[in-house]
Amino acid sequence: MILKIDFSRDAAKFYFNLQPKQFKQIAIALHDLTRDPEPNDSLAMKGFPGFRRKDAGEFRVVYRVVNDTLMIDVIDKRNDDEVYRVFKRKKM
Repeated sequence: MILKIDFSRDAAKFYFNLQPKQFKQIAIALHDLTRDPEPNDSLAMKGFPGFRRKDAGEFRVVYRVVNDTLMIDVIDKRNDDEVYRVFKRKKM
């Protein structure tokens, strides 16, 4: 089964404003996640059940699966601290 993709407003804004090379990197990662949402190179988010993270080049994608949909919550640079601050701010 292939999952549908749904973006949070901020994730969509970030994603659709990327340069073509970075857009393609993340597009490939998202396409792969629709087929296998728990690949070996993704990790569960500690303290946030159901959420996972995956690196795509210099970016990090925080996502979850809800029914038949891949929910993209955050896409940001791989600067670990900043990605998690953005994610936690949205979840609080």
